Amino acid sequence: MKNAIIMASGMGTRMLPLTLNTPKPLIPVCGIPMIETVIAGLLPVADRIYVVAGYLAEQFSYLAEKFDKVELIYNPVYETVNNISSIYAAREVLSMGSCFICEADLYLSDGSILGEPLEHSCYFGTMVEGFSPDWVFETDSEGFISRVGKGGKDCYNMVGISYFDKEDAERLRSAVEREYGQPGYETLFWDEVVDRNLRCLKLKIHPVEKGKIVEIDTVEELERFRAGRDAETNQKL
Repeated sequence: MKNAIIMASGMGTRMLPLTLNTPKPLIPVCGIPMIETVIAGLLPVADRIYVVAGYLAEQFSYLAEKFDKVELIYNPVYETVNNISSIYAAREVLSMGSCFICEADLYLSDGSILGEPLEHSCYFGTMVEGFSPDWVFETDSEGFISRVGKGGKDCYNMVGISYFDKEDAERLRSAVEREYGQPGYETLFWDEVVDRNLRCLKLKIHPVEKGKIVEIDTVEELERFRAGRDAETNQKL
């Protein structure tokens, strides 16, 4: 079985004031709520899609009615615990089989990218030349990820989607359960748990062409993306 977890419980404070009354994943881009572009890409490849909601959670309920494969999971501590809490809330899913883990504030221009063959557990990543302050990956001589963290030069950047085969999904569940509740866990990103357990989690990078998956965090990024899409449309006319 292959499932998917979409993390959608955050408050989206960097996109205020748009997120005062609307969760960030439901903000439309090119007329479509961002999360629906992720779901559309997952529908052909996932047996079930679990959306972890917290902030304004009731607004996500329509997704379970619109898409037969979608189920909602509520994260009750989204205000006080970092996104490790979303994976913890959905930890049972990690024991069901292989699993995609996706952020919800993404715009997928071509959802078929999620249907590409995946031979290993992996993070999807885009190569960035020069220094990047964002989340990046370093790899060893065999191509396995040796570091997941912020800041790096001439390396692949995180684009918000990962895939864990059945064995690694179960290992990730165990690692999250070990970390959860330990001193300082409230500030943990779930990717930091992955970084701490790379000796038992064997992940590679699945390269993604720049622009295929776009993460939109702020109003400014949203406006730039919309302006870019409008420019592309005008050029085609």
